[in-house]
Amino acid sequence: MTTVGVLHPGEMGAGIGAVLRARDVEVVWAGEGRGPSTARRAADAGLRDVGTIGEMAAVADLIISICPPHAAIEVAESVARQGFSGTYLDANAISPGTAAKVAATVSAARYVDGGVIGSPPSERNRTRLYLSGAGAAELVPLLDGGPLEAVALDGDATAASALKMTYAAWTKGSAALLLALRGSARGHGVETALLEEWRRSQPDLLQRAEAAERSAVAKGWRWTAEMTEIAHTFAEAGQPSGFHQAAAEVYRRYERPAEADSAGA
Repeated sequence: MTTVGVLHPGEMGAGIGAVLRARDVEVVWAGEGRGPSTARRAADAGLRDVGTIGEMAAVADLIISICPPHAAIEVAESVARQGFSGTYLDANAISPGTAAKVAATVSAARYVDGGVIGSPPSERNRTRLYLSGAGAAELVPLLDGGPLEAVALDGDATAASALKMTYAAWTKGSAALLLALRGSARGHGVETALLEEWRRSQPDLLQRAEAAERSAVAKGWRWTAEMTEIAHTFAEAGQPSGFHQAAAEVYRRYERPAEADSAGA
């Protein structure tokens, strides 16, 4: 019986944990220092609270890290301090360079790189979890099934992070562009005229811009660091990084919701 630890169960982590629990996999989390919304999500997903990261490291065969990207290394350090020697799956939205730093941080463990594409898995949402590196293929039978599709990639050890970054570069990067250009039109007094022109010539853009605003209000505070990671990804490949440095500035203007828990939000 494999025991899986989830650090820390935000919407995505709790969703993946719930999928595993539905297949009778033992899933634990560490409630120490976590907020009430994280605890509620974990309980709803059927995760067992073992209290501390140290206890999780003692009982888990696999630890999955899904947290805001700015906390990825800090979370890895908290596991490394416990001497964890199982499999550590980092499924955060980070650049290949940052993923390599995480791998070095948890050097006593077997590192597997991960990248999640899609909304949290549920009856309505099918989510893909891309995996890369030594041991990636071995995790597929455990993680794949129901609304969660696990896919092992060929290539570099950090290929999953590279895929996640280049995918999100368009989805969230283009959303940031829509937010910025609509704000610019508003600042110049032509927003109404722009929206009318969109209705006439590009009717899908208005809906996309409204969806971008809703998402930014709810999660933009998380995406600031993700855009920075995408900028690093571009730079690592010799491409201009300014697109997503600007996108990070757009999302930086959205405040973090009061109910959001630190790394577990």
